[in-house]
Amino acid sequence: MSTVSILLVDDFAPFRVYVRSILAEYPEYEIIGEAADGLEALQKAKELQPSLILLDINLPKFSGIQVAKQLRTIAPLSSILFLTAHNSIEMVPVALSIGARGYVSKWSAAHDLVPAVKAVCIGQQFVSKRFAAWDSSDPMEPQT
Repeated sequence: MSTVSILLVDDFAPFRVYVRSILAEYPEYEIIGEAADGLEALQKAKELQPSLILLDINLPKFSGIQVAKQLRTIAPLSSILFLTAHNSIEMVPVALSIGARGYVSKWSAAHDLVPAVKAVCIGQQFVSKRFAAWDSSDPMEPQT
C-alpha cells in the first residue's frame, strides 16, 4: 500500500498532537504538514499537495468551509475529511456538498478517525455515527 500524505489543519495544538498519536500507529499514513488557521491551510495545501486534508471547521482567518471551497482549485487531487467539534447535523450536508468526502466529530476521533481515513482514501464517504440521523441518500436534507 502506498503512503497517504496528510495535511492536518486545526487551531488547537494539543488536538493536532492527539491526531498525530492516533495516526502514528499506521505507517501508511504520514502527516507531512500542519496548519493552525485557514490561510496557512491554503498555503500548505498548495505547496504540499497532500493526498488527504484533515480539516477543522472553526478556524481563524478563514473557516474550514471557506478553505474547502478554495481547495477544489488549489489542491484538486486532495481529498477532504472534516475533523471538527462542530456537531450540528445541518453542517454535514453543507460540508459534503462542497467536496468533502467525510465528516468526523472530534468527540468520536478515537473510534472514527482511522476508519474515516481508510474510507476516504478508497473513494468512499464517511460520516461519524453521532450524525446517524443524517440520510446520505438525500445530501441536502437531514432525516427526521
